[in-house]
Amino acid sequence: MATHAVKVKNDESHGGKGAELGQKVTGTIADTKEFLHDVRIEMRQVTWPSREDVISTTGVVIATVFFFGVFLWLVDLAVQRGVAYVFKAFGV
Repeated sequence: MATHAVKVKNDESHGGKGAELGQKVTGTIADTKEFLHDVRIEMRQVTWPSREDVISTTGVVIATVFFFGVFLWLVDLAVQRGVAYVFKAFGV
């Protein structure tokens, strides 16, 4: 993979302050083409999950969200009734 520095040009209208807003990134079409080529190479090296892996992990996520949804609903219900009991006990 090719490595190269990004060219940075100071913008004099912002006082030329180092890495702040006063810098513009410049590049050429060749740089963009090289970047896209490097992206294509890296994407070929990605290990993609199989369809079965995606389906099983999606099922685990859905089940976990359902479980915690019900759990938090029950906790909310208990706290709500507890607060109502305390208010009733103190006559509020």
